[in-house]
Amino acid sequence: MTAHVIADDAEALETAAALAEEFRSGAAERDAERRLPHAELDRLSRSGLLAVTVPAEHGGADVSAATCAEIFRLLATADASIAQIPQSHFAYVNVIRRQGTPEQRAFFFAELLAGRRLGNAQSEAGTRHVQDFRTRLTPRPDGSFLLNGVKNYCTGALFAHWIPVLALAEDDRLHVAYVPSDAPGVTVVDDWDGLGQRTTAGGTVRLDDVIVPADRVLPHHLTFTGPQLHGAVAQLLHAAIDTGIARGALAEAVGFVRTKSRPWFESGLETAAEDPLLIQRFGELAIRVRASEALLREAARTVDTARADLTDDTAADASIAVAAAKVQAAQSAVEVANALFEVSGTRSALASLNLHRHWRDARTHTLHDPVRWKIQHIGRHVLTGTRPPRHGLL
Repeated sequence: MTAHVIADDAEALETAAALAEEFRSGAAERDAERRLPHAELDRLSRSGLLAVTVPAEHGGADVSAATCAEIFRLLATADASIAQIPQSHFAYVNVIRRQGTPEQRAFFFAELLAGRRLGNAQSEAGTRHVQDFRTRLTPRPDGSFLLNGVKNYCTGALFAHWIPVLALAEDDRLHVAYVPSDAPGVTVVDDWDGLGQRTTAGGTVRLDDVIVPADRVLPHHLTFTGPQLHGAVAQLLHAAIDTGIARGALAEAVGFVRTKSRPWFESGLETAAEDPLLIQRFGELAIRVRASEALLREAARTVDTARADLTDDTAADASIAVAAAKVQAAQSAVEVANALFEVSGTRSALASLNLHRHWRDARTHTLHDPVRWKIQHIGRHVLTGTRPPRHGLL
């Protein structure tokens, strides 16, 4: 695959805006038919957007967190599934940046610049909690490893060239094995049947005696031994997706009420858009969306500030700012996507219009990790100055 190399933040944002408009067309049909976006993902790869966080010394644009968040927000306004698919890609690029050897960085950054995609194989079903892993890397005499396990909710794996797999080594510490998606022993099963994000193909990955060379394994546990932005960056992108869903749902509601809704007979008005009760509700929804977008921008700026001077305190500030943005975005996405029907009326519930995809996407994506725990961390930080814990979900 040949990919364009994006030069800077401005080009990255222009490219994302253009692709969002391109992907918006057909998004409802892709969701309704569960038509997986293989062509769209190839388009995303060729555009160069998936390599924008490659460091400048390796030929990448090394864009800011603010730009990266805006890329995801723009894509999510058009198609939340397409926006979600590369979220893990960017998270595992950060692992390479932080934990890769010079040789590993050179190899994988060249792969990214060529348009290769990273998926994910991290969550496991049937374990005690989301951080309880059973997948294992077993050393072989020649220094390589055997990888065995079953992973679930593997968003992006079906479209990936490389699948980063979270696994425990003999020392019971967490590592990431970067495995080619077509390696012997790797099976990617398209069994995702979620009510929303239907075209993410977040299914199952089975790993049966997969041979992994030593130079394809990175010590992910070291990511959390000091100040880190891994969790903040990953969560920032989730917040951007929710914020984009909210904006997309609001735009859909505006278009529907302007062109398709009838005024309620008691209003005595000619159009639904003149109804003061609808005007009031749209004002409330617009404030929710604008608040989400403002908190997202603030969180991204805080991450960029911490990236320039990473300490325990700046990392904590970044995590708290991102947590606040994620709480607001999650609540807004569900509320606005639900209110789309409230303001649009009975006709908006027609299955043929598929307006419910916005609510289904919001409801599904916001289940990724509970915002109630983020509120707890924010409250403790405000009240006692307690820094949030170091993990990949905050």
